[in-house]
Amino acid sequence: MSELTAQMVQRGRGPTAEEAARRRQRARDVRSVRERLTSSIGLERAFDYELLRIFAQYRVGALLPLVLLALSIGAASVFWAPVLWSGLWCGGVILATGVGTALSRGFLREDPEALSLPAARRRAVIGEVLRGVAWAMLVLVLLSVDAPNARAFVLFVMVIVAAVTTMLAATVPLAALAGLVPLTLATLCVLVETRTMEAALLVLMAVGAQLFFLVLARHLFASTVAALQSRAEKDAIFGELEQAKANSDEARRRAEEANLAKSRFLATMSHELRTPLNAILGFSEVMKNEVFGPHAAPSYQEYSTDIHDSGLHLLNLINEILDLSRIEAGRYELNEEAVALAYVVEECRHMMTLRARAKNQTFREMVDPSLPRLWADERAMRQVVLNILSNAIKFTPPGGEITIKVGWTSSGGQYVSIRDTGPGIPEDEIPTVMSSFGRGSLAIKTAEQGSGLGLPIVKGLVDLHGGGFQLKSKPREGTEVIVTLPAARVMDALGAVDVAGEDKPPGRPARAA
Repeated sequence: MSELTAQMVQRGRGPTAEEAARRRQRARDVRSVRERLTSSIGLERAFDYELLRIFAQYRVGALLPLVLLALSIGAASVFWAPVLWSGLWCGGVILATGVGTALSRGFLREDPEALSLPAARRRAVIGEVLRGVAWAMLVLVLLSVDAPNARAFVLFVMVIVAAVTTMLAATVPLAALAGLVPLTLATLCVLVETRTMEAALLVLMAVGAQLFFLVLARHLFASTVAALQSRAEKDAIFGELEQAKANSDEARRRAEEANLAKSRFLATMSHELRTPLNAILGFSEVMKNEVFGPHAAPSYQEYSTDIHDSGLHLLNLINEILDLSRIEAGRYELNEEAVALAYVVEECRHMMTLRARAKNQTFREMVDPSLPRLWADERAMRQVVLNILSNAIKFTPPGGEITIKVGWTSSGGQYVSIRDTGPGIPEDEIPTVMSSFGRGSLAIKTAEQGSGLGLPIVKGLVDLHGGGFQLKSKPREGTEVIVTLPAARVMDALGAVDVAGEDKPPGRPARAA
């Protein structure tokens, strides 16, 4: 029994929002752990690739600035070292920078799916080592000559190059460390040739600056990883939103198909039910009226009357279901013509007078007689008014009053307002009353007959006319239903036609929806 219930829940309503969120989070966690286990730096493969890609982009973009820096330092070193040695050193630095840039461009051109990330990381480390060694050779070039201020110049260059190296290689910490080690060793070599305490302190300060740049590169790496994680989470959220939208569209499509199938089924079944129902109504009416003679037992006439009344109730229910299904399917066709709203309301009130009189109810009418005609479906408008009046009479206690108002709206349209002095509807039950087959607690307690389709049909017919429907109700204060029709459906009178050709002020043209 429990397995059957679980299947019913899964097929019927599916998992709750909290359960679905937990499942997605578990799936993300499992995928993240799997990728971290296959990663060499403890991050997901996507992060590994992104960090290497950023490193390669930085290196490719820094080619020209690094070449200019090498040329400027090589030109400055001419003041202390021979031109040939400075030129060879400068050429070596440019060559090492070009090799590293070529490796980075090759990485960017490769397919990310077929790329070996460990091999790419090793190439990045090798490129940084070559650049670091090339820059460190400046120490050998300048320390081989005995020139004043050469050591200070070397320390200055080593600090600048260390800062540039660690910042550019911050997304690959091992490459940043590999590029900084040759520079630090070259700086410590200057300490060997130092004779004074001031010079030794200067060398130690340069080494300390290089270590500081390494720590700073580590912080930049952490910031980059955090930014990548934030972007990945945002992309995952967008992906989930897209998936949810696709699921929603699919569910809406299936719901529309199911609604269309329901409408077709109701239309077919209503036809199949009407045929035998008409026979039941006809024969029961013959027996009720004793057309072929009186019944042998008086109870037979009562039974015939009950059969006829039940058949009429069933026929009205079938008609309401068919009307609602047509409205929901968008297949209800309006037969529009010029309609006097006040006349339709008066006719409906006259039809419901006997029912109201049986409960000792009174009507109070406030109708504007100057209202022009509307371009609307007269049958639909009559059904709207009859349904509202029927509900008002049904739920208004004996001796109550029903107020009917017909007049202009503030926007130039027309409205019908029907207010009763019944017990009212609680605010939380209004959505239930407005839903198909929905019945309020009062109707259930009093066992009032009704299918719960009256107000949904009214709202659907009003919407087809482009109008508005409003239900106002409070417990013990009664209920008011207001139906408004737009100004575009109000028909203005045409001006008189000048048969003799004389000029007369034209009237306003007729307006229709």
